[in-house]
Amino acid sequence: MTTTTPAYDAHADWYNAYMSPTSGGEYVARVHATLRELLGPGEGICLDVCCGTGAHASVAAELGRTSFGFDLSGGQLRHAAGRLPVAVADATALPLADASVPAAMCVLASTDVPDYAAVLREIARVLAPGGRFVHLGVHPCFVGAFADWRERGRVVLDERYADRARTLDSWNPAGVRARVGAWHIPLADLLNAVVSAGLRLERTVEIGPGGVPELFGFVAMR
Repeated sequence: MTTTTPAYDAHADWYNAYMSPTSGGEYVARVHATLRELLGPGEGICLDVCCGTGAHASVAAELGRTSFGFDLSGGQLRHAAGRLPVAVADATALPLADASVPAAMCVLASTDVPDYAAVLREIARVLAPGGRFVHLGVHPCFVGAFADWRERGRVVLDERYADRARTLDSWNPAGVRARVGAWHIPLADLLNAVVSAGLRLERTVEIGPGGVPELFGFVAMR
């Protein structure tokens, strides 16, 4: 089992403000609109895996689902506890029975764990047959240490796309990744991990302003 150091603890208050609809503006609005579309209405528990501050729990609630969040960062869970029921847990070892929940989501967190494939296997384990999983994260091909977004209307990529190691390198020294770092997941690795976990990919989306997608999401079924 791979465990993750809760790097967000030192930045929890900042991140809570950063991801608010007011501070996050159009970006948070895009995230929530895309999540709403992919998750869809439903009943019962929806796991918010790596829930952080609970910034996206309201979307599941709007859709009639009952959120329950897990994260390793106690600092972030201080904020999340006011938005949904939460517990401290490693996403690769969820304290849940096999085939016990109808839905799960992981939003903007795939690059915060060293082994997202293990997280996907654990999500597949706890999903009931026919259960729905929504992934929404930064686009693997256009967001990372290898991508420079400083020039409006153009993204410059370099050879580090294949580097899967954790790094704090970022074009934006005031952004999230420069503060907490990130593990990169190339697109093929991400999609192959979905299949290897026993999940059935149903739909993918690419979202972003100006013609270059900054978000990549998918729906997968158990």
